[in-house]
Amino acid sequence: MQIKYLRYFLIGLISFISSSLTHAQGYPNRPITVIVPFSAGSASDVVTRVLLDKVSTNNNIRFVFDNRPAAGGNVGTSAVIKADPDGYTIGLSTSGPLAVNKILNPDLGYDPEKDLQPIALFAVLPNVIVVSSTLNINTIAQLNDYIRKTPDVGYGSVGNGSSQHLAGAYYEQLLGAKMTHVPYRVTANMVTDLVAGRVPISFQLLPNVSGQIAGGRVKPLAVASNRRLTALPDVPTAAEAGIKGYESAAWFALIAPRGTPKVIIDKLNKEVNQALGDPTVRAKFAELGADPISGPPEEVTQLIASDIKKWTAIIKKGGIALDKQ
Repeated sequence: MQIKYLRYFLIGLISFISSSLTHAQGYPNRPITVIVPFSAGSASDVVTRVLLDKVSTNNNIRFVFDNRPAAGGNVGTSAVIKADPDGYTIGLSTSGPLAVNKILNPDLGYDPEKDLQPIALFAVLPNVIVVSSTLNINTIAQLNDYIRKTPDVGYGSVGNGSSQHLAGAYYEQLLGAKMTHVPYRVTANMVTDLVAGRVPISFQLLPNVSGQIAGGRVKPLAVASNRRLTALPDVPTAAEAGIKGYESAAWFALIAPRGTPKVIIDKLNKEVNQALGDPTVRAKFAELGADPISGPPEEVTQLIASDIKKWTAIIKKGGIALDKQ
């Protein structure tokens, strides 16, 4: 009797594997929707489009972008997790909704460590400390003096729990001075207020402010990384500028709903890694201040766990809470 059941089980398993392989061989035969949980034109959006444009060119795959900026990236990330696991809805997500927001809100509505299927980690972007050119500030030392003498001066970000928010909170803690965090839902609105000096400080990702830096409307003072950016060779690292140990970055990954067939995940991972090896993609990433990172899907899972560990103490000390929008 046990042999009979074992035979049925093996027949079923072989049938399932065969069906999955057949599905993957014909995949994709229609456009893939990519949910981006931040606004069009944001750093997340721009870097993802650079990558997937190359994947599209290499493999004749059409991607349709669906931007859903809300709640620090949680809304868009949740939409990916709840989608059909057929490979035709995937998403971009970042260190915020995949790691930080789990610390901020235990009742997030999803568990990034259990409810998603990672596809590939593909970029890390360090934060850049920038100020409005309306301020007579050109160095980190001058900025620190200004923050200490200007109680609750504002710094802008794309939302509570974003890398920009955490970079600012971490900076406050290292400096021992208080600023006021001003979250924005739309990146363009934040940049407008930064340029005008209404919220004169930010801890930005380079693509969000590269045009303003080039135009002289925003000044970069330091990079929150252990090495300088190729795109900003004259801008010191935070350590070189006198802020030892100050490192903060956003990382970007492609994700899919839990249950997406492994053959599809592996296919997309392979195509992403291939695109990341292209010199034109790497050059564009460098221009945007991004370091390309290729590897297996499991790297996303490992990075989520390590980021949760890293940011827990900083978030608790800063009393940081999640957007309720």
